[in-house]
Amino acid sequence: MTQMTYRQAIRQALADSMEEDKNVILIGEDVGVYGGCFKVSEGLIKQFPDQVIDTPVSEEGFTGMAIGAAMMGMRPVIEIMYADFFTLIFDPIVNHAAKTHFLSAGQFSCPIVIRLPEGSGTGHGAQHTQSPEALFLNESGLKMVAPSNPSDAYNLLRKAVKDNNPVLFFEHKLLYDTTGPITPENIEIGRAKVLSHGEDLTIISYSHAMLTALETADLLSKRGIESTIVDLCSLKPLDSRTLFEQVRRTGRAVMIQDTAATGSVGSEVLALIASDKKTFDILKDPPLLICGKNSPTPFSKDLEKNSVPNAAESAEKILTHFFNN
Repeated sequence: MTQMTYRQAIRQALADSMEEDKNVILIGEDVGVYGGCFKVSEGLIKQFPDQVIDTPVSEEGFTGMAIGAAMMGMRPVIEIMYADFFTLIFDPIVNHAAKTHFLSAGQFSCPIVIRLPEGSGTGHGAQHTQSPEALFLNESGLKMVAPSNPSDAYNLLRKAVKDNNPVLFFEHKLLYDTTGPITPENIEIGRAKVLSHGEDLTIISYSHAMLTALETADLLSKRGIESTIVDLCSLKPLDSRTLFEQVRRTGRAVMIQDTAATGSVGSEVLALIASDKKTFDILKDPPLLICGKNSPTPFSKDLEKNSVPNAAESAEKILTHFFNN
């Protein structure tokens, strides 16, 4: 098994996709000569000079261009330098890419991937550290993935490029330097992964917060509490079957996420669990949502660090909520 960083895994997935299909093109600001704002695409323009396109600073413009190219048979991957700039591409993505197949009665597809580097922890302030995935949850016609490790990043990006639907690919900036083996998994968009099987509690998470969830599970294990851990991997569609199965096994469910609670992925997950009668009837306690602060990300490093949950406070909340400790 090859060891790669999360950054290298995404780069390799892009390279393999472009090598395999000349219709796959990478588009964005500084993705070519500079190698991307976070050096994800470094060197790709030398390998694929006709498939890597540097653009002007006009997110709405090059996104609209890419959507048109996708409708005509290309498979564009666009990089939005910071996910925060989703506000500039919301119209072409939501009102055009997401609706193309439906409005054309299936005559057209829009196979486009939008890469969105997101998340706090980098000291870039409130306008460059947001995680906007929840703002797309209610929009029909989109798929959304948020891998938590290099192997899933590679495999899910490969799947996303081949998908005939628009896929939002959320990559947390704090994950870029994390390292792990790349395995040829049969992972699918819309399927969650069960990382461990404990009998006392089901912990659900995704993206960077999965690292917090794993550390939380380790702390709980030292107190004699064994956790089942579910990595959502895909945010839309959500794998409700796996969620129901794993929560029914333990009778307890907690969601850990970096984002605020209101209208979030975690809110949707817990609503699904509570609305399924068979799962709800098995619950021993109300589900718990551990989440980030409902505030713009502070520029101060100490305040920024404390704007998302950490493992110690997550473990304490779980012990208090479920086990009266």
